[in-house]
Amino acid sequence: AGVWRGGDEDQLTEGVVGQVIGGVHPRGPEAHGDAWRLCVENRESLRGWVEEGLRLTKVQELLRRQTGEAVPYRTLHRFAVEELGFGKRRVTVRVEDGKPGEELQVDFGQMGRIREAGAESARVVYGLIFTACFSRHQFVWLSFTQALEEVIEGFEQAWEFFGGVFKVVILDNLKAVVVKADACAPRINEKFLEYAQARGFVIDPARVRRPQDKPRVERQVSYVRGSFFAGEEFVSLAEARERAELWCRNVAGTRIHGTTRQRPAEVFEREEKGELLPAPQSHYEIPQHAEVTVWPDHHIRVARALYSLPTAYIGEKVSVWADRQLVKVFFKGELIKTHPRQLPGGRSTDPKDYPKE
Repeated sequence: AGVWRGGDEDQLTEGVVGQVIGGVHPRGPEAHGDAWRLCVENRESLRGWVEEGLRLTKVQELLRRQTGEAVPYRTLHRFAVEELGFGKRRVTVRVEDGKPGEELQVDFGQMGRIREAGAESARVVYGLIFTACFSRHQFVWLSFTQALEEVIEGFEQAWEFFGGVFKVVILDNLKAVVVKADACAPRINEKFLEYAQARGFVIDPARVRRPQDKPRVERQVSYVRGSFFAGEEFVSLAEARERAELWCRNVAGTRIHGTTRQRPAEVFEREEKGELLPAPQSHYEIPQHAEVTVWPDHHIRVARALYSLPTAYIGEKVSVWADRQLVKVFFKGELIKTHPRQLPGGRSTDPKDYPKE
């Protein structure tokens, strides 16, 4: 361009600078290079990967395998954003809140760790979060496991907290509750199904990987973790549970909700609590389950006690559900006998089970 290295700055006129820029970018500043051309040539493959929801780092690797050439991440990202709509938010439609006292959404989330006094190490703590769809009032039950017993105990504590039972429970596909997930006919754990029937609510599992099925509770996991659990020190799980209930009443329940612009606890007390099913009068005990064979003397042995069955079932394998009051016996899914629960060593024999002779 006629510029002398040893000369002064006066020789760098606008014309010279323009000439240099023209030489560096002969196609203009918006021109694309070979990496962009590679993306254009493989547009359909890139579109398919992006629509599948793959991370761009994975897309970058798949493109390298397909073409044998590496595309810089920044170029790939710009192409995906400008040409494929990557990163654009989905258009969503807000779901109706439903009737007061109708729906309760439930989700499990990892909160952090608690090291109890005398324990060698801290243990992971999970939060079972219950959110009322109409009022947004919520309850949190903390536990060290996600076992069925803890889930049912969490529900029992939730009914006590709310003062009643919601008619429909929409929950994530918890392994302890949903044996087999299915969009139309999920298979529910028999013990939890019996619990739901005892308390009078309907189970409505969300679809797998469809957070929009339970939007009222989906974001509450991070809210509970950040507002309640994070930065706190708990000496025991019992103390954490007590403080969680206070937080639900005094913090989460009294805040101005971002969507409703009302205080959840006030809306719940005013419009929702009176619409709930009656609160349980006694604590639920999970029945014991067993598969046993009927002996030749017409009896089965359950929890070290004996119970009689009719002659027709001798030698057959039956299912038994035993709680504190009753022992229920099923054969191929049908209830065939009920006995009052006996203490260990006890015996309940119905003379009608024996042949007339």
